[in-house]
Amino acid sequence: MLKDAETEKAANELVEIGRLLSARGWVPATAGNFSRRVDRDRIAITGSGLDKGELTPEDIRIIPLAGPVPSGVSAETPLHLSLYRRDPEIGAVLHTHSLPATVVGRAHAGAPEIVFRDYELQKGLRGRTTHATPLHLPLFANSQDMTALTAEVECRLSIDDHGYVLAGHGLYAWGRDMQEARRHLEALEFLLACELEQGRYRR
Repeated sequence: MLKDAETEKAANELVEIGRLLSARGWVPATAGNFSRRVDRDRIAITGSGLDKGELTPEDIRIIPLAGPVPSGVSAETPLHLSLYRRDPEIGAVLHTHSLPATVVGRAHAGAPEIVFRDYELQKGLRGRTTHATPLHLPLFANSQDMTALTAEVECRLSIDDHGYVLAGHGLYAWGRDMQEARRHLEALEFLLACELEQGRYRR
């Protein structure tokens, strides 16, 4: 239950982003999960098994950053919590299951990263001022063992990363607030879509 203005604001932002990303086809069926930092000790996160285009504020859970993962939230919640714990500047995390992210991740399975070169939209990510420098997007094998996967992600991520892909699964992207997280997500989704199209023409 929402008990204060900040949790209500966080829930409304998650409902809104769910509708937007569902309309783009990036979270089919009940796929995906989104979260938003409420304060130093709590995050708001989408409940498990829900159509993200039909969320209501009552579908949003408020959970502590510390302690065990409560019931009723996605099994992937530890991946969200890990990001907030490692970087206090992260304000929102978005996880999508788009076609480009899923297929390109599978095509690069076994590699440590997906590398983008010479795309203007590489500059859509914070800290990047030129397309001339390659963008390295970390890639991880998909796993149902969230403890092991979370540990691997924590080990390999750099503070300069703004996203990563789970092969055959989807994309995680984040930012200092929901607006920046959405920009990073849109930029990375576009780059993945470009790679998917390029792959068709290379055949």
